[in-house]
Amino acid sequence: MSDPRYISSRANPKFKALRALLDDPRRHGRALVDGVHLVRTCLASGVSIRQLLVSDSAQQNTEILGLLQVADGMEQLMLSDSLFRELSGVSTPTGIAAVIDIPLAPSGAPDGDAVLLDAVQDAGNVGAILRTAAAAGISEVLLGAGCAGAWTARVLRAGQGAHFSLAIREQMDLVAALATRSATSIATVAHGGTSLYDVDLRRPLIWLVGNEGAGLSADLVAAADVRITIPLTGGTESLNVAAATAICLFEARRQRAPGA
Repeated sequence: MSDPRYISSRANPKFKALRALLDDPRRHGRALVDGVHLVRTCLASGVSIRQLLVSDSAQQNTEILGLLQVADGMEQLMLSDSLFRELSGVSTPTGIAAVIDIPLAPSGAPDGDAVLLDAVQDAGNVGAILRTAAAAGISEVLLGAGCAGAWTARVLRAGQGAHFSLAIREQMDLVAALATRSATSIATVAHGGTSLYDVDLRRPLIWLVGNEGAGLSADLVAAADVRITIPLTGGTESLNVAAATAICLFEARRQRAPGA
């Protein structure tokens, strides 16, 4: 295993570069993935890893040492616990992280279903939607203006590795993107749409998912082929956007199951 370089000062140029990366990963073309699960997923998926980071106190952790051995030959940095915690952003980090190249989205439109996110601002919601989309067999997620950055630390943490099985495009003109697709587009609206359970979801679909408070923009609702609403118990106003997306995607999966 290569000998990690030790960093204990916030003035260290490499630490400063890591801090800058956290603030705007997309601009740098790289992201910081934090935690044993995400680092293992990157190693298993063949994601390009630029640096491995380990905290001082984690160097005796056998699981982390195993990952470092697998990654022998990659640049490895050892950080003091306080500096690692600052990068991680969680109070009790596992002690390992990696700087990765953000995978390029394919130039053509992938086959299969897609999800379009319109100004979904909460990082936990974006990450949860990505995780659900991957689990439901979605091939592509497009994020419009106003969405939390897909490759920020909080979204990566919530996504739990889903990023690496999806084609993810950010800062998209969603109305323009919708105009290029032949699949049926479905706008998810809190009220006034056809019941989700009365719509045939067995065809290729593009799901349109809106902002936590304002919902979808009027332009996207107008451009959609179908508007659907999830029926709720009386007195309940709406669902969390990530929960609503999960219900929709897995209702489509249920309808497509053999014998459904």
